[in-house]
Amino acid sequence: MSSGLQGRTDLPPSAAKHPYRYLLHGLRPVARWVIRRRYRVTVHGAEHVPASGPVILASNHVGVLDGPLMAIYAPRPVHALTKEEMFEGALGRFLLHSGQVPLDRFHSDPAAVRTCVRVLRDGGVVGIFPEGARGPGEFERFHLGAAYLGLVSGAPIVPVIQFGTREPGGHSGSLPDRGHHIELVFGPPLATTAAPWPRTKEQVEGASVLLREHLLAQLAAARALTGRELPGPLPPGDHDIDPATGITEQGAP
Repeated sequence: MSSGLQGRTDLPPSAAKHPYRYLLHGLRPVARWVIRRRYRVTVHGAEHVPASGPVILASNHVGVLDGPLMAIYAPRPVHALTKEEMFEGALGRFLLHSGQVPLDRFHSDPAAVRTCVRVLRDGGVVGIFPEGARGPGEFERFHLGAAYLGLVSGAPIVPVIQFGTREPGGHSGSLPDRGHHIELVFGPPLATTAAPWPRTKEQVEGASVLLREHLLAQLAAARALTGRELPGPLPPGDHDIDPATGITEQGAP
């Protein structure tokens, strides 16, 4: 058992293999150099990410750069849940070999869950976008996966707020102009407690409500810290398809 678990023996077993790690670790310095040639990137609050042991990063999602930036600039390498549509051709092979985890967003995906549990059991970091689709980044819709993984593992959940990865009026796949300032703000973690199986729908929804409130509070704090604003809604007709599941301000659908 990995020493990164720091005595955590209660994490559930997982038959899944740990995702590839060699590109995940080796390419991060090179990727940072490449990105800094185009953008100014500032990271705040890196000290909020525990230096060892299982961690879940939960980020807002406004642009196509969010996933790469979280994986590259987080203090520790991140295995991020990524929509399975991205895992095609050369890009798909690169994502797999850089340790990212394919996710079927429209159906129950036990394989993705088992892989994330394996990463956490091995003392690693899982990245997730609770909003699912790219959009305003205000956590209007909040899927249940991050809270569920917290209930399974007991791993702390660290908020990540990203500013500048999409400019106002930009479409879902657009990149900011060269020289644009991008900021990532890591907030204080939300402590979680592992819940024994079976975990009820009510438990997961209740934990998701608490997590959403925590992330909204950290979004407000990140705005105050940086003076930045999110880019607003996607342009009319540009819709990143996503299932209408999870919770909203009105609770569960």
